[in-house]
Amino acid sequence: MSTATPGPSQELGAFLRAHRELLKPADVGLTATLRRRTPGLRREEVASLSGVGLAWYTWLEQGRVTASRQVLTSVARALRLDAAGLRHAMRLAGYHEPAASDAESTGLAATVRPILDSWPVSPAVLLDRHFDLLAWNAPWSALWGSPESVPADRRNLMWLMVADQRLRTVLHDWEPLAMNIFQHFRSQAGPALADPRTGELYDRLEEDAPELRHWWDCHSVAELTARTVTVQPPGMAPTALSLSSFHPVDDPSALVLLCTPLSEQDRQRIAALCERPLRAVEPEGAAERAAG
Repeated sequence: MSTATPGPSQELGAFLRAHRELLKPADVGLTATLRRRTPGLRREEVASLSGVGLAWYTWLEQGRVTASRQVLTSVARALRLDAAGLRHAMRLAGYHEPAASDAESTGLAATVRPILDSWPVSPAVLLDRHFDLLAWNAPWSALWGSPESVPADRRNLMWLMVADQRLRTVLHDWEPLAMNIFQHFRSQAGPALADPRTGELYDRLEEDAPELRHWWDCHSVAELTARTVTVQPPGMAPTALSLSSFHPVDDPSALVLLCTPLSEQDRQRIAALCERPLRAVEPEGAAERAAG
């Protein structure tokens, strides 16, 4: 006899109920009574703390209704869920990861930066959900130019791919990778597509590379797959790098890109490049490309 696998709504209800039963009234500022027979909080207490009706919250635990992101956040707050618990609840409800706050992004960058620095000849960068650059290592700056020289509102991987003349010169066959980055952004952005930051970014792209408008107007999506890319900074022979990506556990909406030299010769070339004086990113050239 087979047993049906619970659907996402039932899994979410079970998850919320389990956390409700773990809480004590004192944990949420309530006074326990002698007549309390069930472990943890009552449903009516969670409903009141969340600002929703008792019947609706009961149905939520039973998997009979769906919650908006805002309401689910209120329920999670009432249940004292931590960041991991909130992410899991959002996934069970079918939502993408909640956006990280500025403080959380700063904390993530501080946590991941030592990892990036541990790759002395592998360019690496940490991106947030908008593909804004949060942290990078010395090889990244040596290969692509220092992101610090780019205005903060343009310090974004999609902007660099289309509007940074140096990157387009250094990277062989840049267009397939650039298009894939735009497609991957759409595939994982979810609600971030409606964020003010996304609108601001698209405005900057429109200003600096209008000839490529069809890239961010397109609705195609794709995963950013691992691949070999060839780079050739001035004065250096073509160098092969293996491009891979992974998500930090602390914020699965963020992304780390890692470019690993394929051979010992490639490694030596990147090492020599890192010994050169650091050059800034050179964003000029977008206007000339548009005019052309």
